[in-house]
Amino acid sequence: MWSPFARTGSSARAAEAAIADLKSRAAHLQAILDSVPDAMIVIDDHGIIQSFSAAAERQFGWPAAEVIGRDVNMLMASPYRNDHYLTRYLTGGGQLAAPIGEPVSGQRRDGSTFPMELSAGVISSSDRHYFTGFVRDLTERQDSERRLQRVQAELAHVSRLSAMGEMAAALAHELNQPLTATASYLQGSLQLIEETPIREALLRTALTTANQQVLRAGAIIRRLREFVGKGESGRDTESLEKLLEEAGALAMIGAKDKGVRMTFDVQSDADLVLVDKVQIQQVAMNLMRNAIEAMAGCERRELTVSARQSGSETVTVSIADTGHGIAPEIIDRLFQPFVTSKSQGMGVGLSISRTIIEAHGGHIWAEARPSGGTIFNFTLRTITEEDWLDAAVI
Repeated sequence: MWSPFARTGSSARAAEAAIADLKSRAAHLQAILDSVPDAMIVIDDHGIIQSFSAAAERQFGWPAAEVIGRDVNMLMASPYRNDHYLTRYLTGGGQLAAPIGEPVSGQRRDGSTFPMELSAGVISSSDRHYFTGFVRDLTERQDSERRLQRVQAELAHVSRLSAMGEMAAALAHELNQPLTATASYLQGSLQLIEETPIREALLRTALTTANQQVLRAGAIIRRLREFVGKGESGRDTESLEKLLEEAGALAMIGAKDKGVRMTFDVQSDADLVLVDKVQIQQVAMNLMRNAIEAMAGCERRELTVSARQSGSETVTVSIADTGHGIAPEIIDRLFQPFVTSKSQGMGVGLSISRTIIEAHGGHIWAEARPSGGTIFNFTLRTITEEDWLDAAVI
């Protein structure tokens, strides 16, 4: 038998189930909103707070019960406190024109202010508009940025100190050769002065050479300063054979008693190069001195300096010794700063040499000599027909 009460009971249970489901969904949604790390604030079109999330409570220090129903301006710091920051972007078409992520200043319950990033959206319900604002506290981010800036500044300072250290090491290394030569010639001059009779011609030669080495030291300082300041230096047409022979004479100072035999082999078609003479002589002299030191204690002490045309516009200079050779594990790293095969070496000479050669448009490398020893090679630019034409026009 049909009963209206049975249908009424069924509808009531369905309604209760629907209400329970809605409450469950609402609780689930509220739990999700409470877990969002950014503060969420909902206001109406009059700026009155309608909803205040748990994250908003933690961020602003206000409990939701004390802010709901109040003007949102209470959460804004000057100058944003003077107008409704959200509602002023509502256009006649009901669209929010506020830029996403615009930084503003918020104010906590205790009166302290903090930087925050505000993103906002608008919801229309019947004839009313509601604004949902998501607020992110930028204090930690800005602190991190400041820490990063401090670290970057410290790194830049360390980099400058490192550059100064390398420059000091480079200067000490480059000046050591001419100053050592100067000291040797002056010491020899003192010995000549004590002799009777004084050999004036030999004394004059020694003092003249010492003077040349002092001038050379000054030229090194000047060229290094120009190179660092401008990244380039003056270049002229030079005889490669003469340049290498002069460098060899300087490298052999103090090495004659070591039994080293030096020979030169420069092809005539590879003689003229466009270089900074002082800098290239420094490279050649450094490589020659390294070769002389590498042959200490060896039965054969032969140093061969050669130059061959290696391209239409390049010449390759090779400095080969009969020394003990270089360990394979460091030969590829020889031209890096502070890498050396010498027990007393600073490891900057080859690094400086690489910088100079690369600035001249060439490259430098080392290889093992098949019969024993090491060969250092570097390339330079030769004089081309175009260079001759340019020089003729000038």
